[in-house]
Amino acid sequence: MKKRRVNKKIKRNFFSENYKKCWDYLVESRKFIWAIVIIFFSFVAIGFIFQPESISQLIMEMVNELLNKTEDMSYPELTSFIFFNNFKVGFMGVLYGFLFGIPSVLFSLVNGYVVGFVAFFAVSSSGVSSLLSLVPHGIFELPAIFISFGLGFKFGTFWFYKEKMKNFSLFFVESLRVFIFVVVPLLIIAAIIEGTFIHFLG
Repeated sequence: MKKRRVNKKIKRNFFSENYKKCWDYLVESRKFIWAIVIIFFSFVAIGFIFQPESISQLIMEMVNELLNKTEDMSYPELTSFIFFNNFKVGFMGVLYGFLFGIPSVLFSLVNGYVVGFVAFFAVSSSGVSSLLSLVPHGIFELPAIFISFGLGFKFGTFWFYKEKMKNFSLFFVESLRVFIFVVVPLLIIAAIIEGTFIHFLG
């Protein structure tokens, strides 16, 4: 019984310490995260207003391909697909950030444009109310993506420090910690909500 209590205390301390470090690093990275948020929503607006024909065809092909791929999936398959797709996007946003943060910014503007583009066609065909379906999972998914891209953006600044390798290691470890303890849980919740909505209510 005593051993079990000790184990519980160790686990509690492990999570509390890691979440405190996550919070501290998020606060430290807040300018980069907010920059990503601004870039993302700026390109959401651009995607909503401008739809050049060449880009429209490309995005519609991507959307149709995605719909065809997920059409006959079971609920667990769909939820897993959504999670791993978002996991891959978020992880690449962090990992590729070492290239001066440029890929993280590009991921943000491309994703923002696509969201704005899809939102325009959703509103055109079904009205503004169609956007409400994005809210339940979006409140978890978007912060996870913003954090991932923001951390990747900050990661790329290690090049500008004198002790490059020291800061590379520091930024990478702290970004990975936040990704595991904050981003992944948010993506799991978002995938469950989105999978449920599409499979049972869509």
